[in-house]
Order: sequence, then C-alpha cells, then structure tokens
Amino acid sequence: MLVPKLVGLMAVDARCTADEHGVRLAAGDRADLGEATVDYVVRQYPPPGAEVPRNAVVTVWFDLGEGEGGGGGAGVRVPRAPGPLGGGMRRELDEPAPVATSCVSPLR
Repeated sequence: MLVPKLVGLMAVDARCTADEHGVRLAAGDRADLGEATVDYVVRQYPPPGAEVPRNAVVTVWFDLGEGEGGGGGAGVRVPRAPGPLGGGMRRELDEPAPVATSCVSPLR
C-alpha cells in the first residue's frame, strides 16, 4: 500500500482518505483524533508515497486553532535572544551654528 498525501486536508477528510487507502491514523499532538474535524494536517509520517503494509499507522500532526494555543501557526517557536541593552555614553549634540551667507544676485 502507498501512503496517501494527507498534509493540507482537514481532519475529517484525512480520516476518509486514510480509510480509502487502507491505512490507519494516529495523532501525534492530540488524544481526541475522533473529535477533530476542521483542524488541518500540517505534517505526516511516513511521508506520502511510502510503501507500507495494509492497516499500517500513519501519524499526523494538526494546526491548532486560535482557542487551542496554536495562534494559527504550527511548529516549535525558536526562542529569540533579547536585543542589545541601551546604555553606554550618549550625549546630545549642540545645535549647529547659523551659517553666514552673503547672497549676491548675479541678475542685477
């Protein structure tokens, strides 16, 4: 059996597609796979096209919705180092002195 492409499908469609291709689904990030309906599959293992025996388990991961802590994105967020601290010597520069100009019009 070949593993179908499940990434991009809603959970309910992924379950139907898996059944049609003779594989079973397991959720890597949630216990209530049977309750999931509108969450989108964002990752799967084994990858699409891999040869597996009938009734093999394909693990899928979902994009968690706004209310589930996902914020619309999936994956691990990389912690960012704080930016450089302010400080050091800072001084205010004096206002530039007015420049004396003599305006002579050549059209006289």
